[in-house]
Amino acid sequence: MREDFLHYIWKYKKIRLNNLETTQGEELVVISVGRHNLNSGPDFFNASIKIGGQLWAGNVEVHVKSSDWFLHNHEQDNAYNNVILHVVWEDDTHIFRSDNSEIPTLQLKDFVDDFIIHNYQKLFSREMRWINCENEFHQTKNIVLNNWLERLYFERLERKSKTIEDLLRKSQNDWEAVLFKMLAKNFGLKVNGESFFSLSQSIDFAIIRKVQSKKIALEALLFGQAKLLDKKFEDAYYNELTKEYKFLTQKFRLENFQVIAPDFFRLRPANFPTIRLSQLASLYHENQNLFSKVMSLNELEDFYSLFNVSAATYWKTHYTFKKVSKPSIKKLSKSFIDLILINTILPLKFCYVRQKGQGMDATIVALASKLKSEKNSIVSAYNDLKIVSDSSLKSQALLQLKAEYCDKNNCLKCAIGNQLLSH
Repeated sequence: MREDFLHYIWKYKKIRLNNLETTQGEELVVISVGRHNLNSGPDFFNASIKIGGQLWAGNVEVHVKSSDWFLHNHEQDNAYNNVILHVVWEDDTHIFRSDNSEIPTLQLKDFVDDFIIHNYQKLFSREMRWINCENEFHQTKNIVLNNWLERLYFERLERKSKTIEDLLRKSQNDWEAVLFKMLAKNFGLKVNGESFFSLSQSIDFAIIRKVQSKKIALEALLFGQAKLLDKKFEDAYYNELTKEYKFLTQKFRLENFQVIAPDFFRLRPANFPTIRLSQLASLYHENQNLFSKVMSLNELEDFYSLFNVSAATYWKTHYTFKKVSKPSIKKLSKSFIDLILINTILPLKFCYVRQKGQGMDATIVALASKLKSEKNSIVSAYNDLKIVSDSSLKSQALLQLKAEYCDKNNCLKCAIGNQLLSH
């Protein structure tokens, strides 16, 4: 028996409320279970309970056994003097406050239905499973699942906001600079995300503003900082970039020794760092005040239009500087723009409107619901249990569910787990 399960039983009143009584034989009526306290001190604050006809207001402490009260030295802690009820699974001893007054005790095992215990044991059995409820996941009611996934989506946005807020503090609330750093990281995808992010950290965004009107200069700046202009070979465009970067290095006193060199290994040519950096340069060359534009848009097609950019003309016949390739326009695909919207634009919108005290949840939900579901092993595994993810909102929510609930055995804090326990 786990204490967090007893918290769940008390918090959600999963007990037979009629004819409750304390182990001292007094009638007990629960008016309010109190507010769950996740910090130090009693487990539930400000409960309201009638014991033997007398109304009490105070705190509730929960333990597996009554003797845990002494094991945790609560009788010596004044913070527990206002405990009006001790809720336990098994009452194995009388317990007292620091003034030696006895505390009424409720023994839960006398008032909990067997099916709840059975469901709990089944959910937390020690079988090797991908998630605890994989055999029962398909039983989840759609209304419960959809409401829970929407809440999880905003939990994930909250988590991503912490990174954005940290960048804002470091840039003195320069939203344009933060957008550039976030875009750079996500243009690098998983393989080169940290490399591109370190590149963005190595450049004061004021320099981007100064050179973005000249495309060759902006591309030279990005390529040079990414250590892609460190070799020598005959190529006119490469030499032009190298010359421009040398000028920029002297003008702005640039350093790139802390930049992580990007990787080409095991990447599809369309995701080569040369192509992605050139596309990023094109995006900023074609759009002054990009952050303002992003914040003003709320329709998916408008974002597709804004991010409809291609790599420089040179890259039409190249993926690297060394080799000529079959001609093709290297433009951002809709699927790539979707990833940028999911991982950069929507978290930024969420963080921005929240900081401004504006409400925009419905707009964000509408955009996230229109974007296609991501394809990865976690989303696929959930869909194998029950077809769930039909949008980026749900695929992002499922990633949050797996990382913060399933992997951490937080089933008692999960709406799915709660439904299955009560089934």
